Parts: sequence; structure tokens; C-alpha cells
Amino acid sequence: MDTLIHIFSGIVTLLWRVVTDQPDQKAELLQALPQAISPLVNVILSISPILMIFPGLFALTTWLERKGLGRIQNRLGPNRTGPFGLFQPVADGLKMLTKEDIIPRNADQVIHFLAPITLVIPTFLGFAVLPMGRHLVPLNMDAGLLFFFAMGASTELSIFMAGWGSRNKYSLVGAMRAISQMISYEIPLIISSVTVVMLTGSLSLVNIVAHQSGWLGGIIPRWNVLTPWGFAGFVLFLIASLAEANRSPFDIPEAESELIAGHLTEYSGFKYALFFLAEYLGLFAMAGLSTTLFLGGWNAPFEFLDFVPSYIWFFSKLVGLVLLFIWIRGTVPRLRVDQLLNFAWKFMLPMALINLVVAAIWHYTSVWVFPASLILRWLFCAALILIPYFALGKFISNAGHFAPRTYRYAE
Repeated sequence: MDTLIHIFSGIVTLLWRVVTDQPDQKAELLQALPQAISPLVNVILSISPILMIFPGLFALTTWLERKGLGRIQNRLGPNRTGPFGLFQPVADGLKMLTKEDIIPRNADQVIHFLAPITLVIPTFLGFAVLPMGRHLVPLNMDAGLLFFFAMGASTELSIFMAGWGSRNKYSLVGAMRAISQMISYEIPLIISSVTVVMLTGSLSLVNIVAHQSGWLGGIIPRWNVLTPWGFAGFVLFLIASLAEANRSPFDIPEAESELIAGHLTEYSGFKYALFFLAEYLGLFAMAGLSTTLFLGGWNAPFEFLDFVPSYIWFFSKLVGLVLLFIWIRGTVPRLRVDQLLNFAWKFMLPMALINLVVAAIWHYTSVWVFPASLILRWLFCAALILIPYFALGKFISNAGHFAPRTYRYAE
């Protein structure tokens, strides 16, 4: 009984320190517990916030996205279940739980069952290395960025399992299209983040955020996005993130007009909901990683705002990027599969490699070429990015030029 009281009081104190953005005392709490249950309590304290916050954010985002798309398309969106339709995610969740789980007769039932599970678990593991606040790092790894990408790469196997295990030609074709898209955009995604690793000198996401702390002259934050290579890398990273999360305009794997629902064709009920959950969790993870790499993580934008708890800044930036993704979904039409792959290999990959060189030039020109002129150094590196940008854009637009369509009518 005394142990339970000690655990409860320690958790309450820990939560208060988290809310007030103070250093936690989890280590002190674990040392005072019996050695047999200390590892279990440590695991629970680390994973509970992830399992509560991000699924809750998923429910809120589904409502927000449907309302936002409704406004963009001049309609109301959810407005029946609860005030302003706020209980619509609850109704959808109950429907998915009670809906019949139909499995095709010829499907590989083991693979069909494991595919959504193996998709959700690595997605949750990716949040373990994201520094969500000054003292909110579930797992501080020296190679945290490498761990994040390793977990993200395992989702390709899950999508292939869903397409193959369904024994449906539409599902298999959808899975293969999804894998080709994810592999194509995974390369510029990783290369754009390598620039941050080069300039920071560390694969630790905590060190990357610490490298962006502080302000120039007490006004301009030291965020990577405010440099030419950082801004280009940020844009490339966001575009590749949309493709990795199968978000519009890169939602070709689930093109309803072509493949019914892609690798999800033979899924229903709660299994379908798990795929839906994994897609949004992947979106949150990519938004959180882009915030960490380019937007200063949990750092405040101005020095006089540093009193605001750090986790509020992190989640504010994350939600802002999610709103940007929703806006893109409501305004940009879907690409064709040939346009999607050409864009990845003929534009995204060359620009990511060029940005890698520009990041190196940015680093060395601070000593060799422009030691006293930050503006001239900024303009020089920006020109090295903009010239190939316009050249590659011109090349792709000319390569994709089609002759005017000729219409002929019967006499």
C-alpha cells in the first residue's frame, strides 16, 4: 500500500513538473521503487503520454480537417453529432469498432491480420525520439534521427503485406504503387535532413534542437529554416513528407477512381481504422520531425516569449504544419503516377543533392569567403539554389509538354 501511495504521489509531482516545464524527477521516483517493478513503471511513464496525446490529436484533426475542407469547398462539414459536430470522431470510432470485419475467402488470414498492426506499432515508436519539450524526451538516443527513419522505412513492408495478403489484384497494384512512391520520396526526404546533420554534427534530435537555440541580436532565432539551405531543405522535406504519408496531391496509392481503395480495398471495420490511424500518426510524426530539424523544435520564436512552456511551442508548430497539409489537400489536385515519379527523380532528388552542396558552402564561407557579411553570404547561397531550381523546373515543364488536343465531330 505504501508503494502505491508513493507511486501515485510521485506521478502527480512528475505531471506538475511537466506542466510547469521544470526538470522532472522520474529518476528519483524510480530509485525509490522496488527493483522488480521499477522498469515497468519507467516504461509506463514513457509511453503513456504518447499513447494518450497523439491518438487524441488524431481524433481532433479528423474533425478539423473535415470542417476545414468543408469551408474550402463551400459546405458545412460535420455538424450533427454534438456541438459543431465535435462528437463526430467518437461516432466514427464506435462505428469502426462495431462494424463487421470481413476477410476474403482466399486471403492469407495471418498476413491480412498482421498488416495493420505492423503499420501502427513502428509509427508509435517514431515518437519515442522526438523532443517535445525542454524536459520532454521519451528516449534520448545518440542516433535518434537514424532510429526515426528506420521505423518509418518499416511501414513499406506493412503496406506490401496488406496488398499481398488480400489476394486482390487491385490491392496488390495499389501496394506496389505505394511502395514505389514511398521509396522514390524517401531518398530526397533523408538527403534533405542530412544537411541538418552536417551543420549540427550530431544525429541526436536533442542536440539538433539545442543547436538552434538562442537568437541573433536577441531578435532573429537561430532556426535552420532561416538559412538558404535550411529553407530549401524544409520545403523539400515537407513535399516528401506528404508523399510518405500518402496525402494529397500524392494520394495515388488510394486513388478511388482507379484502384477502388488501393491496398485498403479488402479491409473493413477496426482494421481499416488502424490504417487510417497510422496515416495520421505518420503525418504527426513527419510534422514533429520537420519542426525539430528546421523550426527550432520547442524553442520560442522570440526571446521575450521564452517564458511560455516549451511543449506549447512544439505542439503549436506541429499543429500549424498539419493545418498547412489540410490546406494543400483542399486546394491541390491529385498527380498522375508518371508525374509523381518524374517529379521525385528529376526534380526532388537533384535539388536535395544541390542543397547538400550549398549547406557545405554555407559552412565554409563563414570562414573563407565572407567572414563579415552575413547578407552577402545569404544571397550567394540562395542564388546557388534558385538557379538550379528554375533550370530544373524549365526542364520538367518542357519534357511534360503535350501537343494540343484536336476534336473531331461526325458530319
